[in-house]
Amino acid sequence: MALIITDDTLSKAQLSAEELLVDLACYLYDKKRMSMGQARHLTGLDQISFQKELAKRDIYIHYTAEDLEKDLQNLGIEL
Repeated sequence: MALIITDDTLSKAQLSAEELLVDLACYLYDKKRMSMGQARHLTGLDQISFQKELAKRDIYIHYTAEDLEKDLQNLGIEL
């Protein structure tokens, strides 16, 4: 699907196409509609740059206790 947003519309919103993509990707990540990898891919940003964009918007990285347990298991760390 293609979504066409005119330059005039972007200009009225005072956004560039890139800024709109980053805003959209951050929103979709925050609402848990996309994973971080999917949202980052949409923007074309690297991992750190995307995380900085999330931080600018006060969006926290989704990381649960279960994620921590899996990471500790994968690292062979027992508590």
